[in-house]
Amino acid sequence: MRYDYLVVGAGLFGAVFAHEMKQKGKSVCVIDKREHIAGNIYTESVLGIQVHRYGAHIFHTSNRKVWDYVNQFAEFNHYINSPIARYRDELYNLPFNMNTFSKMWGVVTPAEAKARIAQQIEALHITDPANLEEQALSLVGTDVYEKLVKGYTEKQWGRDCRELPAFIIKRLPLRFTYDNNYFNDRYQGIPIGGYTAMVEKMLEGIEVRTGTEYKEFVTETGEGTEVKIADAAGNSYDKVVYTGMLDEYFDFRLGHLEYRSLRFETDTLPDCDNYQGNAVVNYTEREIPYTRVIEHKHFEFGTQSGTVITREYPAEWHEGDEPYYPVNNEHNDALFKKYQELARTKKHIIFGGRLGQYKYYDMDKVIEAALEAVAQET
Repeated sequence: MRYDYLVVGAGLFGAVFAHEMKQKGKSVCVIDKREHIAGNIYTESVLGIQVHRYGAHIFHTSNRKVWDYVNQFAEFNHYINSPIARYRDELYNLPFNMNTFSKMWGVVTPAEAKARIAQQIEALHITDPANLEEQALSLVGTDVYEKLVKGYTEKQWGRDCRELPAFIIKRLPLRFTYDNNYFNDRYQGIPIGGYTAMVEKMLEGIEVRTGTEYKEFVTETGEGTEVKIADAAGNSYDKVVYTGMLDEYFDFRLGHLEYRSLRFETDTLPDCDNYQGNAVVNYTEREIPYTRVIEHKHFEFGTQSGTVITREYPAEWHEGDEPYYPVNNEHNDALFKKYQELARTKKHIIFGGRLGQYKYYDMDKVIEAALEAVAQET
């Protein structure tokens, strides 16, 4: 059989692209190296709770077109992301807002909070920040930095803030209202029944093979416009949509792009109905090795008698680990551009998604990028 497209990766980019091409009458086959679809937004039911296996994913967007698009495949609830930060035995609201400042300093008005922050910044005399620590201090002052930024950031990046470049933190949003809504986007929520069910609807009627590695599944022969792509069964594919790691596709011939990875430790607590009272609690002190604890039932306002929690541990990425966050520094950005030049020579391949484009994407931006890729093909 001849397929118009082989989509490598059944995550959000691949699923949207495959769905749209099927709607346009194209033949599509989707493969994924994992044993499940939905990529990092994969959810599965435990105790009747939709567990986010690869970390918390809250859908948010200001793009009405994207919001209408995802609502074709799922009904979204009215969940609002309002994480809590825990520093030792102190609890603070995120993002940094008047509730945060009131708890930290006992201030009541925005003017008082602004004055306290300005006073701390002025006392530091930082005019040209040389590293991330100085950059953050020049934006939010000493108290917010020490309690809510420093330890969390060092855990995320695996190194001291003074060893990190200043450009990583271009700004730290300070809100002088009593509003705990983390996102500014107009539309926000969690798909009722989980993300996996949403992606299943996107992929309805499309051939999907999980547990399948691209380079073990097909061979590429020829060069330039004469490349032939075929699998062992004799099926051929006109084009490939590749959402895996860009450098891995090229066998790391120019070197490895760097990533940060994550490790998840999940506990099922059948005898506990409410572990922490919030879906996400960030642990901002350096001494605690995990960055946050997720209690999954709160994403859907669950009333189950038990609960499921996940601790999230940042980790250095090594080949074979799951890559999560690109490390966008000068070295990696320059290396990525070289890989992009190689990618342009592959006329039969569309590189897309977080790994294919070496870019951190929110979910709505992944959908926008996938729809743009479709538009360029049709």
